[in-house]
Amino acid sequence: MLKPQPSFQSQFSSSSSTQTPSFLLHKPFLHGNGNSIASLPILFSMSSFHKKNKNVRIASVPGNNIKAVATASTEKATSVKAIVTVKLTVGGLLSSLVIDRDDITDLLGKTLLLELVSAQLDPKTGLEKETIKGYAHRTSKADGEVKYESAFEVPADFGEVGAIFVENEHRKEMYLKDIILNGFPNGPVNLTCNSWVHSKHDYPHKRVFFADKSYLPSETPDGLRRLREEELVILRGNGTGERKSYERVYDYDVYNDIGNPDSSDDLKRPVLGGKQYPYPRRCRTGRPRSEKDPLSEKTSSFVYVPRDECFSEVKQLTFSAKAVYSVLHALVPSLETAIIDSDLGFPYFTAIDSLFNEGVNLPPPNKAQNKGLVSSLTSILPRLVKAISDTQDGLLRFETPETMDRDKFFWFRDEEFARQTLAGLNPYSIRLVTEWPLKSKLDPKIYGPQESAITTELIEQEIKGFCSVKEAINQKKLYILDYHDLFLPYVSKVRELKGTTLYGSRTLFFLTPEGTLRPLAIELTRPPMDGKPQWREVFAPCWDATGVWMWRLAKAHVLAHDSGYHQLVSHWLRTHCCTEPYIIATNRQLSVIHPIYRLLHPHFRYTMEINSLAREALINAGGIIESSFSPGKYSMEFSSVAYDQQWQFNLEALPADLINRGLAVEDPTAPHGLKLTIEDYPFANDGLLLWDTIKEWVSDYVNYYYPNPRAIGSDQELQEWWTEIRTVGHADKKDESWWPVLKAPEDLIQIITTIVWVTSGHHAAVNFGQYTYAGYFPNRPTIARINMPSEDPSEEFWSNFLRKPEGALLQCFPSQIQATRVMAVLDILSNHSPDEEYLGEAIEPAWAENPHIKAAFERFNGKLKQIEGIIDERNANRSLKNRNGAGIVPYELLKPFSEPGVTGKGVPYSISI
Repeated sequence: MLKPQPSFQSQFSSSSSTQTPSFLLHKPFLHGNGNSIASLPILFSMSSFHKKNKNVRIASVPGNNIKAVATASTEKATSVKAIVTVKLTVGGLLSSLVIDRDDITDLLGKTLLLELVSAQLDPKTGLEKETIKGYAHRTSKADGEVKYESAFEVPADFGEVGAIFVENEHRKEMYLKDIILNGFPNGPVNLTCNSWVHSKHDYPHKRVFFADKSYLPSETPDGLRRLREEELVILRGNGTGERKSYERVYDYDVYNDIGNPDSSDDLKRPVLGGKQYPYPRRCRTGRPRSEKDPLSEKTSSFVYVPRDECFSEVKQLTFSAKAVYSVLHALVPSLETAIIDSDLGFPYFTAIDSLFNEGVNLPPPNKAQNKGLVSSLTSILPRLVKAISDTQDGLLRFETPETMDRDKFFWFRDEEFARQTLAGLNPYSIRLVTEWPLKSKLDPKIYGPQESAITTELIEQEIKGFCSVKEAINQKKLYILDYHDLFLPYVSKVRELKGTTLYGSRTLFFLTPEGTLRPLAIELTRPPMDGKPQWREVFAPCWDATGVWMWRLAKAHVLAHDSGYHQLVSHWLRTHCCTEPYIIATNRQLSVIHPIYRLLHPHFRYTMEINSLAREALINAGGIIESSFSPGKYSMEFSSVAYDQQWQFNLEALPADLINRGLAVEDPTAPHGLKLTIEDYPFANDGLLLWDTIKEWVSDYVNYYYPNPRAIGSDQELQEWWTEIRTVGHADKKDESWWPVLKAPEDLIQIITTIVWVTSGHHAAVNFGQYTYAGYFPNRPTIARINMPSEDPSEEFWSNFLRKPEGALLQCFPSQIQATRVMAVLDILSNHSPDEEYLGEAIEPAWAENPHIKAAFERFNGKLKQIEGIIDERNANRSLKNRNGAGIVPYELLKPFSEPGVTGKGVPYSISI
């Protein structure tokens, strides 16, 4: 998955390597910072195409009338054939081949201009060698691909081909898959492209594609040094202007496009990134500033991402981008039309069940916002739109989640509530209790007493003689979901919003002798507000009717907290958001031919595109998250607080995370070097298998390219990459002491393994089980809409609660529109695309070029297949009660491979959804 690169002037024989070539004196193009001659982008003189060496001969290219330029007729030349593979696309070449007559005519005369670039300098002049040019013409079309061919006569002294310039003379952009040069004595030269090449009529600058061989900066062949450096200049841009769709510029900006103040004052949101609201940086788009808020960027239907970061057409047409877009922009408005009352809850639990049995009648097409809704959703979302009859335009019937299919009452059980903290959708929050009594760190003058209302007496009563609280802590048997300090500052603000409420919460669990967790107590807290003192109450599993229903309501509130934290922190912040700076820095500082670029690139596929889509319709003001999750309009601000208080790069490594949460201690004699405090912790057990396998692969790769530790410090590209991640991409954390240093191979191995884990295992664990665990929303309500009945109740409310407690729970759950739109989105987000690339499944072309790396990858692939079998064995082990039992869904979220669809397993290379 080699990243294609910008192109540069191909004629340098008139200037020495130390002089400024004349083309650099041209007026600079949009890219480049304009501050120094060396950083200016390159403009091409078309006259150079006609420039001829005195000692050349013209070789006829078989099959066409175009001539290829070669050199020195007195030397024996090698006949080389270039085969270019172009993927058919709807917006690009497919249109030019099939749809547009003008472009069909264009194909008859003009195609692709190729220029071979030598990796060596001319030994006589010390300058870059003249390129060898030739036109490539279409020769065949099959299986969604078009082949182009061109022939060259390459003189014996030309040396190794290190790169190829490509100029697209069609009227439409083309998607180049690869270029293969056949005929060289040492075998073919492969150049992996996987990139769009724009028409020269739209963007008159050539592209350069490098051969698949990787080089550290110090080892770069002399003929490629300038290209290596200057293509990075173009990728960095100059930090000004609005980005265009065809550009490949990577730059940083703060999150100033979440709100939409020009549309409504209520949609204004604070800028995330800076001293007040620390946050990672996103890709800069350069859109104009808002008219009402100069700190914010205007929103638009086009959100720029560098062209090669966009979804593949397979993903666009069959699944991801189009599916998510259709759900957000067609299905959700149609649901809102069908469910007129936005505050309407579910009157009975059978009404919730009907979503899976009877479905929701969508409005007729002439009433829906999208008249083609039914037909488009039927092709894109076959899981959702399951029935279309002659009398009904569309019936939205949800697929029954596997959890509910196995056990209809799974969500009701306390043991499942506890089990899912270890083997559910959010296994990142459970922590060991190490201090007693529990205490808040918030200011007591503002938020009330710091000490928890959960008493020693209450816990020892619940433990029922197993041990004392002190002994339980010493034996590492007490665990907590602690959402007290993070949520409490937002309680008063959230309660001002219509149709929702909020508490700070603590939930305590006890580790039983069977290795399972048992919930002991839930504390809900409201700070002093509206002239009322602090309110807090502790709820516990009970044996009386009123206490039982109060416990169920308290669980609903905690689950809403956990859902919000999961989506905003464990999922969005720690994977999607924090990864974007890694992607930007990698493209700005590491050349495409740098081995570390090629190691990381598969792990960044599509992430910037899905992040831009999230900013447009998921995490934006008034979007799905704000309208349906606990913190409401403060959701993104809440994630900023979590980033400020909790996020550390060094703790993103799985072993460090487990140790930090008290779920493991270092033990050199234990597997993975860790001893888990909860031995049957499915996420940790499977995750550590994956972590170690990733680290071994990364170690093999890094140690091959950096056998000498000094090479790490002397690699300027690598050092600039790590510096930029720390000081620019995560600028608000740049002065933290916990950042790893990068001085030795083991430092680099840890850094890369952490990044790879976050983009693969971490993301898979918190993403692909979303529909399985939250598709039946009573198991994980995303929002709580009413207060606990015991908090300042009116006589009428308390009376109604006693008369029909089920009604209070249904009223607390999300409304019908909140539930159904979240269910639709979670179904899509849990889905694997047909073109998904799973971790270690297929080797990258650049890795296959090197026998040592190829062998290391094959070991990696083999161990991942072994992990599949180990996880299956664990799920079949009846003694592992947190992953095996009556009605329990096996824990498969970290099984590496999967078929397409909502499968509850599969670990892709990257955050691609």
